[in-house]
Amino acid sequence: MLQTPSQTVGPYFAYGLAPEQYLYDFKSLVGNEMVNPLDHEDAITIVGKVFDGQGVMIPDAMIEIWQNDGQHQLFGRFGTGTDVESRFVFYTLKPVAFNGQAPHLSVIIFMRGQQIHSYTRIYFSDEVEENSKDEVLNLVPEGRRHTLIAKKKGSTYEFNIYMQGDNETVFFDI
Repeated sequence: MLQTPSQTVGPYFAYGLAPEQYLYDFKSLVGNEMVNPLDHEDAITIVGKVFDGQGVMIPDAMIEIWQNDGQHQLFGRFGTGTDVESRFVFYTLKPVAFNGQAPHLSVIIFMRGQQIHSYTRIYFSDEVEENSKDEVLNLVPEGRRHTLIAKKKGSTYEFNIYMQGDNETVFFDI
């Protein structure tokens, strides 16, 4: 029996994972509204783009956000091709510090050209004291930590993901 050629991560399962991105006429089972911002006055928005090693925006990545901070267990998924500006946009509650870790979100990036998905985290620029004590963040060389920190602008946090290059986001092996 011959081996089949390897495939990249995709997104191959667009029909079930990010149907809006590929113009299917039904909604994804999991979306980017981890909470309804109209129901939570403390809801935050996380917005960003994914860039390749040349600094070119990737219009068809799929981003998943996981949040488990002891109070909130939330999950969201969004395809960058769903947004007219090729961004990812999530509505959630700001995580709290938990188990000695600063407030953060776990992020998984799926995109064409990858053999396996990439893991990273989103920390928050307005959590300076908590960030300084976070054991995981402190494992990252100081000059690269900024690639994991979303910048606050009102109730919105901006977090861009750079897959390669000078601004490459720190990725984790899990």
